[in-house]
Amino acid sequence: MSKTLNIGMIGYGFMGRAHSNAYANVNHYFDLPQKVVLKAVCARDREKAQAFADKWGYESVETDWKKLLERKDIDAVDICTPNNLHKEIAIAAAKAGKMILCEKPLAMNVAEGEEMCEAVEKAGVPNIVWYNYRRIPAVSFAKQLIDEGKLGRVFHYRANFLQDWTISADLPQGGAGLWRLDAAAAGSGVTGDLLAHCIDTAIWLNGKINDVTAMTETFIKERTHTATGKVEKVTIDDACLFLCRFANGSLAQFESTRYARGHKALYTFEINGEHASIKWDLHDLHRLQYFDHRDQGNLRGWRSIHVTDGDHPYMSKWWVPGLSIGYECGFVHQVADFVEGIASGKPAGPTFRDALETQKVCDAVLNSAKSGAWTKV
Repeated sequence: MSKTLNIGMIGYGFMGRAHSNAYANVNHYFDLPQKVVLKAVCARDREKAQAFADKWGYESVETDWKKLLERKDIDAVDICTPNNLHKEIAIAAAKAGKMILCEKPLAMNVAEGEEMCEAVEKAGVPNIVWYNYRRIPAVSFAKQLIDEGKLGRVFHYRANFLQDWTISADLPQGGAGLWRLDAAAAGSGVTGDLLAHCIDTAIWLNGKINDVTAMTETFIKERTHTATGKVEKVTIDDACLFLCRFANGSLAQFESTRYARGHKALYTFEINGEHASIKWDLHDLHRLQYFDHRDQGNLRGWRSIHVTDGDHPYMSKWWVPGLSIGYECGFVHQVADFVEGIASGKPAGPTFRDALETQKVCDAVLNSAKSGAWTKV
């Protein structure tokens, strides 16, 4: 095995920063079999790409992602582009024999996701999708408690992801900063952008989702498009709510919107089991709330677990107990797990195939919202 893992990143937006920070810092905290190297960043605007490279420590710049894939000194490709570019780049990267780290959601739809899965599996290249909330220590600890049977049989799962940044009717759609409001680039609105996170976490914690019933709404029907300068129809979903049934028999409700005043990034989930319940809030990400009915009656109540001790997931790599870490650390953990998975031959998840399951749920949700009927995943 090479002593280094050379990263070529395509795109340099918000997620590009988050990923670059993880690559730059992972070897400072984790003893890994390979040193992660920021080898090249690729974007169409050379001047902006060079400024990004200088800031984050990338050794070189490319303006054509196809040339990046031709380079022998690139081991892994990180796809940080709008969603409509994921498939083409991922399939080409797989054919070039590159390992792939792809931003979420995996693709525009299930059909594209299937092609991507087939490509990486045929090529035999390690692959992962950036569903970073799995690796917040409190969320990983929730997984540990569930797997240990602490909750017993699960009855209910509920989650929401609320924002408020698109309420203004003056906000345009499309372009470098607002491609998430353009269905041609994003595929969907809050379903693929926000609920995909909730769905991935839910499947990881509680298993397969069988069927859904959903409704969506687009509150502002027309916006100026930055590409044409014309007022055009908005085709993404501004809000989405859905109910679902898990394979284990539990029921769930999910809600997401970008029209919730006062919420910038409120992501919460709660799981109710026969013995115990747990809940988590991104705004208090280092705490897991836990209620156990088996506690002595006069002491029974919700407890707040400060997930910062060395025996909590990932925390032994950071500071002394009691000192919390932040949002950016979930990305560091993902890079560490990816590198260790390469060395062990046990790929870290979610792989493309894992992420395809989330894509299937997203597609079923959008189809149900159109038909008004329960839809199988």
